[in-house]
Formats: sequence, structure tokens, C-alpha cells
Amino acid sequence: MGKITLEYLAKIAGYSKTTVSRVLSGKGDKYRISKDAQQLIHSIAEQENFKPKTAAQSLRNELSCSVALIVPQISNPFFAELASATIAEAQRYDYSVMILDTQESVELEKREVQNAIKRGVDGIILVPCGNTPGYLEEVSRQIPLVLTDRYFPSSSTSYVSTNNYDGAYQMMKHLLDLGHRNILCIQGLMASVTSKERVRGCKQAVKDSGEACNLYVKGNAYSVENGYVATRIGITYQPRPTAIFAMSSTILLGSVQALTEQHVRVPDDISLVSFDNNQYMDYLNPPVSRVSQPISLIGQTAMKILYECICSGRKPTSQILMTPTIIRRNSVSLCDVDM
Repeated sequence: MGKITLEYLAKIAGYSKTTVSRVLSGKGDKYRISKDAQQLIHSIAEQENFKPKTAAQSLRNELSCSVALIVPQISNPFFAELASATIAEAQRYDYSVMILDTQESVELEKREVQNAIKRGVDGIILVPCGNTPGYLEEVSRQIPLVLTDRYFPSSSTSYVSTNNYDGAYQMMKHLLDLGHRNILCIQGLMASVTSKERVRGCKQAVKDSGEACNLYVKGNAYSVENGYVATRIGITYQPRPTAIFAMSSTILLGSVQALTEQHVRVPDDISLVSFDNNQYMDYLNPPVSRVSQPISLIGQTAMKILYECICSGRKPTSQILMTPTIIRRNSVSLCDVDM
């Protein structure tokens, strides 16, 4: 038989080349590789007369100690905060993060995923902008992959996100409890699971309240422009909305601009709430009530899952929805207007 290779040992052991390299280089405990896995790998290497020095060299050659974070738009405050949290967690493991921006384009996303793989990253954290998981499931068989924010409920692909349904439900219940019965919801991308779950939560809250309610659901982008246009149109509806639920911080900014231009006072004329938390919301007049996502924890958890799977050679399988919180400020008032 020819020279024993790392690939050959990895195939026999049933672990990744990275895991085999780390074990044979004496770094199994550092990377939290199980004792059983270490024992198996050492036994196979001994039987095949494979020297640890070779494994150490392979480790240096094969690990980039970098991951890719691929987001739809880094200029969006949500994704900027996600990137910051991911980078901070990666630095704990001496990993660097390559940030790639897909501009909400599926084709650009596919290209950037392949570019990341070609550049030799050890794993990928991705906020998908497509509607189907097919090609990402294929990618996950090539390289450790964890989705964040957006995900595919019917797919086995690993993800870490917010319980968007619960957050929207609780905020809509808050508006209903204060007497609002004509409510404009401005959603993001209609096809994204985040938007679908937020709208679903709003509708379920209305249904559970048992009250008659005009729920206007408009918009189709997580953008300032979408918030502006939907608000300008929405305030002309009859009956006129007494509350607006902007389903992202960027949508909120557009709503604020439109209401200001039309001399509509918050909360005297219309109550205003948002999904997403950002420090600037406390400096608006008035400060805005919102659904706060645990963005930093999402980024940290996604990176932690990815790192552990890189170390162990396992495919990421965790699917986590984190609980949001409601932050109440002064942008919502009691409503006694009849429908």
C-alpha cells in the first residue's frame, strides 16, 4: 500500500481531516474532542503507522482559522450588530471573520458562498435571502454551515434565530390591550420566514383577542423606502389606522419620516411601534416601543455552534429560536376611537 494520508485515516475513523489532525497533534482536549474519538483515531493511526508529525503538518496546511459571515446588507443596523457579535465570539477562538454582502440577491449569495469555500474558510454563517433551502443543504454537506435570522422551517439545516412569531404576538397584544382596532403592519420581504412569522403572530393575536379589528398588512422590503411609502399610503385608509407596527428598524425610520412630513403626531394622532431594538430609538421624540431581538446572543451562539462543529468534524444540526423581549416607551397611547 502507498503512503498513508490524512484523508485515508479520516475516512476510516469517520471524522473530518481537521479533527484527525487535531487529535494526532495533541490538541484533542483543547478543541473539546471526545475521549472516545481521540482513542479511536490514535488506535487507527498506530495500526497504520501514521506519524503525529505528519498530522501536525497537515493541520497547518488545512486550517485557515477563518469563517465567512454572509449577510444581505451590512448597512442594515441589525446585520451590523450581528457581525459585531459574531466577530467578538470568533476572536475568543483565535478565528477571523470574512464578511460578505449579498445585497438581497440570491445569485450573488450563491457566488459569495462559493467564493468563501474557494478561499478555504473552515465554516460559514449565513443570512439567506432565497426562498428554498435546496442548494444550501448541498453546501452544508461540503462545509459546516449555520443560518442566522432567516431560516427554513422544513429543512434540517442548522439555524439560530429569534422567535419572531412570539415577538409580534406580544407587541400586537399590547396594542390591542390599549384599545387599538385599526392597525397598519408594515412587513419586510414577504417571502422571508421572519416576515411571515411576524405577520402570523399579529394575526393570531387579533384572533385570540376576539375583537373585531382592521389589520392592514402592507410592504415587501426591510428598507426605509418601504416604511416611508407604506406609511404615506396607509394613513389615507378608511378607517384610518390608530397604530403602525413597523416590522424592522429600517422600516421604522421610513415611517417616522412620512409621519413627520404629514404633521402626524406620535402618539397623539397615531401610535408607533417597531420590531428590532436600536439605541437611537430612545432618542426619537417620543422614544419608540419595540420588540428587542437578542442579536448579540444570536451571533455568539451561531459562532459557538460553528466552531464546535469545525473542531469535532460533526455537521451542525442545532435549530434554535431565541425569545425576544418587549421594550415599552412613550410612542403608544390609549385608543378610544370606535371602528
